[in-house]
Amino acid sequence: MVIQIRKTGLQIETTLIEGSKAAAVPLKLFSAFAVVNNPWAGRGFVEDLKPEIHAAAPILGELLTKMIIEAVGSGEAVEGYGKAAVVGLNGEIEHASALIHTLRFGNFYRQAVGAKSYLAFCNTRGPANAPIMIPLMDKNDEGRRSHYLTIQTSIPDAPAADEIVVALGASVGGRPHHRIGDRYQDLKDLGQDVANPAGV
Repeated sequence: MVIQIRKTGLQIETTLIEGSKAAAVPLKLFSAFAVVNNPWAGRGFVEDLKPEIHAAAPILGELLTKMIIEAVGSGEAVEGYGKAAVVGLNGEIEHASALIHTLRFGNFYRQAVGAKSYLAFCNTRGPANAPIMIPLMDKNDEGRRSHYLTIQTSIPDAPAADEIVVALGASVGGRPHHRIGDRYQDLKDLGQDVANPAGV
């Protein structure tokens, strides 16, 4: 078997008060993770990662998407979404990237929540208990700053040196008291357009 799942986990965080002020609508953050063997560990430099990507990514995409949707209640209720992977110290950053930067992984989630935006992402390397950072953005509007969020968690015994942690994140709601506007007002003020925000 190309991929072996050692453990999975689900975290739900609800923010009721932010900045000493009660949230009109509590923010709910969800994260689902799988700890898997690194299929390239111990093999030296592997030139072609595609066979393992094709074998493993769909399994992980389907599993983690199902965990998120069951926890949230529906794909429609998901507002912000993102993904992350942390490879253990005997692996390459490319190994973490390989399992999440493929449509064979991400399309399960996109289709389940009806998303148009790309999946925000983070791929890092670290030891057991390394921070797992899952950046989020609005699933349909990349400029909606209220939904620029980050889920931070960790797993005490993962990733081992020859493992990879793969995770998905979701939000129901945005930051409770968001008040920095959106990027569209910035673009208007600067006289730039969405297709060329830096004006270059």
